[in-house]
Amino acid sequence: MSDVPAFYETLYRRRDVRGEFTGAPIADEVLYRILSAAHAAPSVGLSQPWDFVLVRDVVTREKFAKHVHDEREVFAASLTADRAGAFEKIKVEGVLDATLGVVVTYDPARGAPDVLGRHAIADAGLYSVCLAIQNLWLAATAEGLGVGWVSFYREPFLAELLGVPAGIRPVAWLCLGPVTALAEVPDLERHGWRARRPLTAALHHERFTVGDPGSA
Repeated sequence: MSDVPAFYETLYRRRDVRGEFTGAPIADEVLYRILSAAHAAPSVGLSQPWDFVLVRDVVTREKFAKHVHDEREVFAASLTADRAGAFEKIKVEGVLDATLGVVVTYDPARGAPDVLGRHAIADAGLYSVCLAIQNLWLAATAEGLGVGWVSFYREPFLAELLGVPAGIRPVAWLCLGPVTALAEVPDLERHGWRARRPLTAALHHERFTVGDPGSA
């Protein structure tokens, strides 16, 4: 039972890291432990539909960082003046600052056609990949490392950049590495982009309640 408080501490300490990466190396055994934790995630039909592409090459990361910057500009152009001002203060990636990138992919053909449990929920395999990502994230946090999920990219661009075969989706580019610190308050809250929703606003009993269930 003594490990229970440590687990919750790790869970609540986890952050989406952007600007705190130091670029320092990660010991091979630590990286292996983190990837092993990701690979231990549950998956629909035991399909384990994920792969992990470790990206250290600077040229590749520079190309991806430029693409992310361009997509950031596309998003910024869609915002109102007020939202654009708030967004301008937010760093969205640490591609070149992190020690390496870990690109997590999803192969829907893994275990097909008889993927037990996926017949009624087509996205169950994609959910499995997200569980692997969460395992990786918590393991990295427990090891004192930071993770940042980069979402400002187009899947076809990243697939071509890394030679990902047709039919396999690049689900996440995760920046991984040592950090100066993990922020007490998540970046989007700290910069006023959005306030955290309380648990009471998300809880429903027996049936879904339209509106704020916490106010009923």
